[in-house]
Amino acid sequence: MTAAAAGFRMPAEWAPHERTWMAWPRPNLTFPTAEDLAEGRRAWANVARAIRRFEPVTVVCAPGQCEEARELLGEDIDIVERDLDDAWMRDIGPTFLTNGQGELAAVHWTFNGWGENPESAGWEHDSTMGAHVAGLAGARTYASRLVNEGGGIHVDGEGTVLLTDTVQLGPERNPDWTREQVEAEIHAQLGTTKAIWLPRGLTGDYPPNGFGTLGHIDIVAAFAAPGTVVVHTQPDPAHPDHEVCKENVEILKNATDARGRRLEVVEVPAPTVLEADGHWVDYSYINHYLCNGGVVLCAFGDERDEIAAGVFRRLFPERTVVLVDARTIFASGGGIHCITQQQPEV
Repeated sequence: MTAAAAGFRMPAEWAPHERTWMAWPRPNLTFPTAEDLAEGRRAWANVARAIRRFEPVTVVCAPGQCEEARELLGEDIDIVERDLDDAWMRDIGPTFLTNGQGELAAVHWTFNGWGENPESAGWEHDSTMGAHVAGLAGARTYASRLVNEGGGIHVDGEGTVLLTDTVQLGPERNPDWTREQVEAEIHAQLGTTKAIWLPRGLTGDYPPNGFGTLGHIDIVAAFAAPGTVVVHTQPDPAHPDHEVCKENVEILKNATDARGRRLEVVEVPAPTVLEADGHWVDYSYINHYLCNGGVVLCAFGDERDEIAAGVFRRLFPERTVVLVDARTIFASGGGIHCITQQQPEV
């Protein structure tokens, strides 16, 4: 029996949380030097402490790494010890589900290192992290054969899911799956009924631009409410994402959700910086994290940080918007949403 057949579905991120799960950076290819690792750990800790203002946080930490984690995280964040490869809990962790009857479940997707990316840090331990965290949370676990990550999906809690062609349909992950098969599996695990596909992600999320996921949706577009979606736009024609974003906006403006509503599309302009370390940046405010009473928003030391914060304050007037510098996280291959995973209240 699938999760949806058993009555479970994935709640929207704005639904109340029991806690947030994260993973602690450890020495690997993502952090090639001691200085990189130290900087990464400070960035992860800043996000964890920002979230802890609003809800409990549990951090999974590799053996031998927990003492330094405690020093940076403080005493009010829970730490559990377990072997892991990298620190992207959105992708290696479970996707949690609820059934409205006080029960918690989780999908454990098949994980292959973001399409067997040779630049990734390996995934022997991360490939089993979803089931492990689900067990720690006391969730019933449903295993999926679909190669997928949490950053590759975004739901409205009312039946609609956002996806990208180059993730779920890319030859690096699911070469033998058709679009219809992917949709059927996604719906069977998440309890959704309508998929809206965007053709690709941002340019900086693909080789040769360093670390990347080959097009995760969570730096491109996200639901902010049923019928409302925020979408990344690149105002500068000098950046290749200018055309990518125009296409995405057009698709979303012409899309309807699972309940037949035409989407309200809220465009959020990218920061003004175009390149970093010789690559096009994929800096995006869309890669935010909603927690109980808060919005933890990526900041880039850019004049558009406050513009983005204003957009999110209007969208979430009952929440406190907290800006956290995400440049170190993006340099490692993701953003704030990528290093967090919500466990919903049941």
